[in-house]
This record gives sequence, C-alpha cells and structure tokens, in this order.
Amino acid sequence: MLHTLLRSAFAAALAVAVLHAPAADARKPAAGAAAPAALDSIVAVVEEDVVLRSELDAEINRMSHQLRAQGAQVPPRPQLERQVLERLILLKLQASYAQQIGITVSDEEVDQAVANVAKVNNIAVAQLRDALARGGVSFATYREEVRRQILQGRVRQREVIDKIRVTDQEAEAFMARNPKFAGGGARVAYHLLHILAATPEGATAEQIAAARAKADRLVAKLRGGASFGEIARAESDGRQALDGGDLGWLEAAQVPSAFIDQVERMQRGDVSDPIRNAYGFNIVKLEDFRTAGGGGGGAERQIVQQSKARHILIRTGENASDAEVKKRLEALRERIVNGEDFGSLARANSDDKVSAANGGELGWVNPGATVPQFEEVMNKLEPGQLSQPFQTPFGWHILEVQERRQLDSTDQARLQKAKEAIRQRKAEEATELFLRRLRAESYVEIRLPVPEG
Repeated sequence: MLHTLLRSAFAAALAVAVLHAPAADARKPAAGAAAPAALDSIVAVVEEDVVLRSELDAEINRMSHQLRAQGAQVPPRPQLERQVLERLILLKLQASYAQQIGITVSDEEVDQAVANVAKVNNIAVAQLRDALARGGVSFATYREEVRRQILQGRVRQREVIDKIRVTDQEAEAFMARNPKFAGGGARVAYHLLHILAATPEGATAEQIAAARAKADRLVAKLRGGASFGEIARAESDGRQALDGGDLGWLEAAQVPSAFIDQVERMQRGDVSDPIRNAYGFNIVKLEDFRTAGGGGGGAERQIVQQSKARHILIRTGENASDAEVKKRLEALRERIVNGEDFGSLARANSDDKVSAANGGELGWVNPGATVPQFEEVMNKLEPGQLSQPFQTPFGWHILEVQERRQLDSTDQARLQKAKEAIRQRKAEEATELFLRRLRAESYVEIRLPVPEG
C-alpha cells in the first residue's frame, strides 16, 4: 500500500495525493482508451479561475476510492458532488489569495519538500517516484499536490497563525476553571465527531430556522442509530465532512469554546443537542475521552536541566567568508584561553548586540530554547569549558557554559501546555473564520445542475 511510505506527520501533511490516491490517475485516459471527444465543461467560476467538470470528476473518483478503501459508504452522487466542489472552490480561492498577497512556492522548494518526504521514509526520490507510479499517480501530479499543500500552509501561517496571541492570563484562567488540568482523573483530551448545519453571514430568520430544522432532523437520525460518518459525509457543511466529521483527538483547551460545556457532561457515544455558534448549528458526538493519571496527586513533576551560558557570535557576509569568520573566532578563543576577559571581547566583537551588551551573557537557558546546533554543543560542554568555533543558521559562535542546575518547571510546563492547546484551538477557529470570509467575499458561480426532486 502506498500510504505505508508516508508515516511521518510531515510526510502526511505534504502527501495528500499519495495517501488518497485512486487506482489510476483519474485525469488521464487508461492505456489504449480514446480521448474524450466532448469539450470540458465548467462547473464553477471562482473569481478569475474555473473548476472544470474533469477536475470535479477526478476528485470525486479519488474520494470515492478513498472512502471504499476505508470501508465507508460513499454518499449519493449529488451530495458528494456538492461536498467535493466546495472543497475545490476553497482550494482555488486560497491559491488566488496567495497570488494576490505575493505568496509563491518555487520549484526548488517543491523539490526540497519531495526530497524530505523520501528522506523521512528512508527511500530515494526515484523510489518514491516508482511507488507513486505503481499507485497510478503521476510524479507531476504529486509535485503539484505538494506545491498546493505548501501554499495553503503559508497562507494559513500568514493570515491566521502569525496573528494569534495567547497570554499567560488566558492560560491561567483556563487552568483555574480546570483545577485538575493535567491532574488525577480529570478529562484531558476528547475524540470528537462533528456535523455543521451552516448559516451564512447575516443570515435571515428563515435561513436560521432552516439550519436549526436540519440540525434537529440529523440529531434525531443519529440518536436513532444512523452512522455519524455517513450522515456527516452526506449532510455536513463542515470542513471535515468528507472525513466523516472526524475532528480527531483534541486537548481539553483545544475543544471549541461553544462545545466544551456540553462535551464535559457527555459520555462515550453521546450525541449533543444542536449547538449554535457564528457558523450555524453544530452537532458533536463524543467518540472517546482520556483522563490524566489517577491518584489525585496532580501532574507528574517535570525537572529540567538549565545551562547558564555566554557566547560570541560573528556572522558571515559579503566581506567575511565562513573560513575567515571561523579563523577570527579561533583567534578570540585563544585570547580567552590565555586569560583575556570573555565579556570584554564579547562586547567588542559579537554581532549578537543584545547579549554583547551584557558581555555575551545568555542567562539560564532552558532545553529547546535555542536552535538544535547550538543546544547540541552546549549540552556537551562541562561547566567552565569553552567550545571550539561552530556554525548555526545565525552565524559562527564560540560558547562557554558557566554553570548548570536542575529546575522544577512543573508549573511553567503546565502553563505552556495550556497555552499551546489554546493556541491550536484559536488557530482552528480562526482558520474556519478566514475561509468562511474568503468564500463569502469572493465571486463564486456554481453551474452544477439542480438535483431533481
């Protein structure tokens, strides 16, 4: 199976085409088959771009193949067309938006991403190409999928992630509301399924009533024993509809704020009442939950080793090659070894102006606070030992570890865990809002035939 080649999270994020590949590249006729005589038709106009019938059919074939491979029921053709077309429209809009704000992905960046996918799976790029071919996916198609995934990630990073702020006060307030956060017996993570009956921005009373009626109807079907995944694929307006509405595992702080009150009271297998938020009416099923370790003793203590360090940084440039900078640092190191003051030399020579003002002092450094190359060298030094010159993405350094200590960082770790979970929840909510607004503010004309009946 092709998906066994792509086990890492990085590979999975970049390789949707491989993970969901159909038995043959749906955009190409089978060997020996005649090319279609009819001209391609347009099923949607998206700003200055279009979605062609061939694109829609190829994506429907791909998705149908994926669902059957998972043992899931394929929704009726009209519902599947609607879901898949909306997904393609959003992809076109994000590509158009990226172009407007000047985000591009070069061929070299695609090549590097493909090489990384091969590397994490311990194969050569040529072997990846062969594996794709055996699965019926052309290498060119795969590369364009990689490009699209990188482009989407950059749009999301710039328009959503970079704008998210989580304060210590927010995290502390969350932990205050959840005194057993990461402590004995508390629910700390949830596996949720989700269905959305959407309402447009500025919805009329009639539109709101129609969405509520739809949500009530779906809740009744679900509580009557209908498959959540099948209903989600056929009826949901959410972004995870074609994944059966599966939101995966969420930390407690990641659960959307509109859902958490109901979710905390639900038991495994429960389906919520419709939950109203800015996007419409939401239905949530609690598939499973995890609790922290029992015993009531709170979170496990986290002890970290800190290093008190100082360094001198010299950057390369037009007038200073790597070899010249390294030689200069070797000379500075020799002067320090012979008794000259590290702080004075740092103030006079270091390109890290912040630490240079303090004699090169970095203070107490936590694990993970520096780039890996710097941390690796720092961890190998004994207190009082001075490194040889070494290179990081910032330039060339010499480094001295002055002291080491063990620090109980349990409270800080809990705070950081809460902040990261809140940040991820905000990112999901902000992404949903960004895509919703992008869709609402763009010109989209759908030309699918209206289903009969």
